Amino acid sequence: MTAADVPDALALWTGMSGLSLFPSDSVQGIDRYLERNPGLSVVCRLDGKVVGAALAGHDGRRGWLHHVAVVPGCRLRGIGRAMVEWCLARLTAQGIGRCHIFVNADNAEAKVFWNHIGWDERPNVHVMAFTTDPDRM
Repeated sequence: MTAADVPDALALWTGMSGLSLFPSDSVQGIDRYLERNPGLSVVCRLDGKVVGAALAGHDGRRGWLHHVAVVPGCRLRGIGRAMVEWCLARLTAQGIGRCHIFVNADNAEAKVFWNHIGWDERPNVHVMAFTTDPDRM
């Protein structure tokens, strides 16, 4: 994914059921994420249209995937799995041995997908958050 792909990726994510976007998920916010994590995120285009997108990055210890999504009409074709594998290969090449993703608690379809491709839910972990700047969430 490059900066040129961000508007199309945001359009995909904005219309996606089960995916939460925040003010920091702006063109500028995603561009900043890509600059900090170059070459790790991906889009899938069919006939020039973005039908899938995934953000990937790391903190030097653990990898993170964000906003992994495929348009409903293109699901069950292996696009989601291929994007995840692509991102994981690049994270692994940078020395990252474990990766996480946030999945909305009520997104049953996403849970099925992640379990199907070998990811495990962590029942012993609950996410806690603290907002340092409400305008930049």
